[in-house]
Amino acid sequence: MYYWDGQRWASTLSPDHRFRWNGTTWEPVPPPIYTPAFAPPAQREATSWTQPLQIAVIVRYVLAGAYGLMLPFLMGRYMSQVMQQSIQRQQEALPPGATPPPAAFTAMMTSMMTGSLWAGAMLGVALSVIAIVAALKRWVWAYYVILVLIGFTLAGSVFNLINLAVGGALTAAEPQPPVLTRIVAYVFTPIDVLLFVWMLIALIRRGPWAMRRISY
Repeated sequence: MYYWDGQRWASTLSPDHRFRWNGTTWEPVPPPIYTPAFAPPAQREATSWTQPLQIAVIVRYVLAGAYGLMLPFLMGRYMSQVMQQSIQRQQEALPPGATPPPAAFTAMMTSMMTGSLWAGAMLGVALSVIAIVAALKRWVWAYYVILVLIGFTLAGSVFNLINLAVGGALTAAEPQPPVLTRIVAYVFTPIDVLLFVWMLIALIRRGPWAMRRISY
């Protein structure tokens, strides 16, 4: 940066900073390389798949939210039967002379089960609302979450289809849920399969929400 000219330390740069003294001659100074402190976020643009994919996700979760609100009414009696059967089995397994649970115990557990149904319904509606907003806003992180959630839903649907194929043998000893809930589950299965496959292909070929990355 400096050299001794015989009297003082002088800068090796010329006054216009365009040349540098190497001890024998002036050399051009290479232009500075600008490196931004923060890389700009990746930009994406919508494609022909983006809007139809958004609409499909929104419709799917509107239906799921409406069905979630109906579940406490549809499943209340079924869950009460399951609870009563479970308590009855526990009483039958008690040793002779053991004190059975009080009669109010069954009512309390049934009330707790009903409360859990409503809590689950509210959680399902909240998730549906978040998914709808995420589809409208095209949140990238939410795309992966929705894809995983639909995948888990399909895993449960596989069990339902196997149970249907074997004539309900997997759950024959248990109280059966209402027919309407099973019909809805079977209807949602092909919808979720198609949506899951479409979202996966869109992610691989174009990106989240089928939005293509812009290259500059």
